[in-house]
Amino acid sequence: MVDEGTRKTLSSIPLLQTKAGPREKDLWVQRLKEEYQALIKYVQNNKSSDSDWFRLESNKEGTKWFGTCWYVHNLLKYEFDVEFDIPVTYPATAPEIALPGLDGKTAKMYRGGKICLTDHFKPLWARNVPKFGIAHAMALGLAPWLAVEIPDLIEKGVVTYKEKGETSG
Repeated sequence: MVDEGTRKTLSSIPLLQTKAGPREKDLWVQRLKEEYQALIKYVQNNKSSDSDWFRLESNKEGTKWFGTCWYVHNLLKYEFDVEFDIPVTYPATAPEIALPGLDGKTAKMYRGGKICLTDHFKPLWARNVPKFGIAHAMALGLAPWLAVEIPDLIEKGVVTYKEKGETSG
């Protein structure tokens, strides 16, 4: 069962239509346009609801994505580098989002800092190909992971607050 907040967030992110990955050169350009449009809309919605929590950019081909995400806990902002590659089988396969600075700090993570999305997010992604994209992966994959894992890691002392200019971890 999906809670009302998740339903509202999801309904505000445009669904994608082009079923193409990086190997389909011409269609990939169209898919990337849709990806950027969905990401822009999601970020705009987050900013208007005062819940802005990430910045992303990609390489020229749109196959490598990187940026930062943050989580506010007890009025302190914890910031993390985020990165992922678009799989060659995209959009049939969801991207594996990584927070390299947290590599090895939680059991809910794979080698290289890739967050565990297997149980909850990947089945949802599979049911929604090609409609889901990067914005959906951030909203339904990384956001809930951060909300569950970061407070726990802070409580355990694994993640500590750093002043601006330093990195959390």
